[in-house]
Amino acid sequence: MGKLKLHLMLIDEQNDFVDPNGSLFVKNADQNVRRVAKMVERLVDRIDDVHVTMDSHAIVDISHPLWWADDNGKQPAPFTGVVLSPERELQFFDYATGIKIRAHTKAMSARSRTVDYVEKLTKGGRYPHTIWPEHCLIGDQGHNLSPVLAAAIHGWERKRYAKSDVVTKGSNPWTEHFSAVLAEVPDPEDPSTQLNRALVETIESADVVAWAGEARSHCFANTFRDTVNNFGDPSVMQKMVILTDGTSDVPGFEKYGEDFMIWARDAGVKFSTCADFLA
Repeated sequence: MGKLKLHLMLIDEQNDFVDPNGSLFVKNADQNVRRVAKMVERLVDRIDDVHVTMDSHAIVDISHPLWWADDNGKQPAPFTGVVLSPERELQFFDYATGIKIRAHTKAMSARSRTVDYVEKLTKGGRYPHTIWPEHCLIGDQGHNLSPVLAAAIHGWERKRYAKSDVVTKGSNPWTEHFSAVLAEVPDPEDPSTQLNRALVETIESADVVAWAGEARSHCFANTFRDTVNNFGDPSVMQKMVILTDGTSDVPGFEKYGEDFMIWARDAGVKFSTCADFLA
């Protein structure tokens, strides 16, 4: 039997998610990324390709507070939800209290398209729209890859004379782009929000693909689902390995991550820890 073609799929291992001082720190992600980096170093001679996804935003973004305002012109707090009333009016939703108040877009010209977006996102059934802290702003420190993982990947590049595959997402301000292969609501005028078929086919061609990154509840889960759901051969799902100690959930959204793991287990996906993977 020939050598296995081994790929790594590393989701959004950026400072804003994995550094405790990051603007959208995922609890335990600082420990997760160190385990992943140590695994990369251990398997440096066996890894054939490394795919690194990078959440990449501007301040003006539908998922950031600046996009929004209440009746008094005040921006909402991060982690506020946005829903539509039966009359298709935008409303802020407080997850803790269930209270809803009228919402507006800062630019009135954006209102109609924003209403359409929230409606389509809701019908998609994955998540209600959530306003996040400003995060992974292009050019800022928070956008950069975690230094410990960057060092491990660069070590692999030097040792193998190879180039990691960096996949950016999130630069279109009109839609969430949790998944690295497909925006939540694709923009028909922006190919970067539509299915990244080349990446899906590359992952499908591997013999083993190990997955890690943040956050399990959102970008990890959606990238995984959108990738495997577009495989030509569903049996390829059994080549996927989720590194259980290499990913965590956004606090407060743990149920999304837990439900994803149940789905993955039922679909035949394999699980491992970073230390045990191909040990």
